[in-house]
Amino acid sequence: MSKAITGTNRRDFLRQSGMAGAGLLILGSRQLALGYAANEKLNVAGIGVSGQGRGNVDNVAGLGQNLVALCDVDHDYAAGTFKKYPKARVYQDFRRMFDEMASGIDAVTVSTPDHTHAVAAVAAMKLGKHVYCEKPLTRTVKEARTMRETALAQKVVTQMGNQGSAAEKLRRAVELVWGGVIGEVREAHVWFDGGNGPMTRPQDKPPVPATLDWNLWLGPAGERPYSPSYLPGKWRSWRAFGSGIVGDFGCHTGNIMFRALKLQELWNFPAGQRPERVVIRLEAKPSEVNLEGYPQASRTVIELPARGGMPPVKLTLYAKERPPEAVMLGFPMSGWGDLLVGSQGTIYSECPWNTRFNLLPEARFDGFKGGPPETLPRSPGHHKEWVEACQGKGKTFSGFEIGGPLTELMQLANLATLVPGPVEYDTVSGRVLNSAIADELLHRPYREPWKL
Repeated sequence: MSKAITGTNRRDFLRQSGMAGAGLLILGSRQLALGYAANEKLNVAGIGVSGQGRGNVDNVAGLGQNLVALCDVDHDYAAGTFKKYPKARVYQDFRRMFDEMASGIDAVTVSTPDHTHAVAAVAAMKLGKHVYCEKPLTRTVKEARTMRETALAQKVVTQMGNQGSAAEKLRRAVELVWGGVIGEVREAHVWFDGGNGPMTRPQDKPPVPATLDWNLWLGPAGERPYSPSYLPGKWRSWRAFGSGIVGDFGCHTGNIMFRALKLQELWNFPAGQRPERVVIRLEAKPSEVNLEGYPQASRTVIELPARGGMPPVKLTLYAKERPPEAVMLGFPMSGWGDLLVGSQGTIYSECPWNTRFNLLPEARFDGFKGGPPETLPRSPGHHKEWVEACQGKGKTFSGFEIGGPLTELMQLANLATLVPGPVEYDTVSGRVLNSAIADELLHRPYREPWKL
């Protein structure tokens, strides 16, 4: 069993990562550097391999790829995965795994809690590794920007784990909006079935389980004693570790909305056409303000400027609350929703993962089978799409150029629940323009020796 990396090795690893970022690893992927052949099996490492992480490595292994390393800070929680893949080397610290095995790894899956997504994925990308990372892509706004920028600079293949992106119905809904079937969209709503609620740090200090490296689990987060109140799975409601319901499911339930409205174009600009400033405006009304946890309920209004030939749009995100019944045009409202209100109709997905949709009003679109031709590629499967792209066949649909801005938007909504509004955010500079307090909240300080 691999132990935590020593202080000396940590410094060596950070120095080596810095060299990679400075350009000494001038080839962006092992595929290029070592003459990697298309259709060859990938050597894949999993970081965070219990729960959803096990599902991700199972999917990759099921596609015939080689699992060469498995890393998890809790060897009891991940024991079933380790047993299932006995040929893979086992680690607790991904930094040591990279230190010892970097040359033998082509691609990495990252399925840790949100607060350690960025440090693991950025380290992998700087070493030229392709990355599949669970949603939400990161815990903070700055981390999301860094993930997008690093993927672009390193020219690696990436995919965010919002698996509904592979659904045929999701892609068709996007095509219908782009084709003008519902007309001009100036209003959108996304809502989530539930909120979170204030959290209070536990005062008891139970012993750390023998198989868990608590220091590694904390990673870059601030020091605090171990408590079972944080894991497994309970970390999502804590601002220090998770992203609450909006961050967690925003990348699922807001997927059709984000893609159909081409919101990524507020972040991604053609070469030589970078604007001086692009401002989005957010104002949140949370049920309460709590530094440890997320509100029980919230409503956040986001004003987004024109982009990609589309007009400005007002987006409202709801946690536990609902949009007015009037926007539903008589259709029953579910606990989850992604609604685009057009001048000639409405598209509504009541599925949290956006894998299906309805055209409203029903009377107008009864039996509708027309619309524009298919222009988006259909997916062989979310994981297979990533694997094939790593092998030089096709592209991913949810790469970090999309996943980064989508995560950034949802984390901005989380940030807005902590400060008086409105918050004016510039997508070009990645800065809040009208609040020094909100600007500081774009990122959280990291514990030493962790760096982004």
